[in-house]
Amino acid sequence: MEDKRNRERRQVHYRGRVQGVGFRWTCRGIAAGFAVAGYVKNLADGQVLVVVEGEPDELDRFLAAVDGEMSRNIREKSVQTADALGEFREFGIHF
Repeated sequence: MEDKRNRERRQVHYRGRVQGVGFRWTCRGIAAGFAVAGYVKNLADGQVLVVVEGEPDELDRFLAAVDGEMSRNIREKSVQTADALGEFREFGIHF
């Protein structure tokens, strides 16, 4: 049985040349290799938002993989951490 107390929610705003470069699709593909759930979404102001839940170490690895794959496009990011809400079953793209 999964221990929800060890799960976190991370909300990450990416800034830079992050739209129109396959960021969302890349993020979804990377997420398939990790035990994470949530979504990635383009925002009207040109940012990309990732909302993801999972074990803290798994989130670290997932976000490091996203950063590594998309580093040439990311100029800045901000991360907020909170308790997981358990509202996601998988990781997808919100349009």
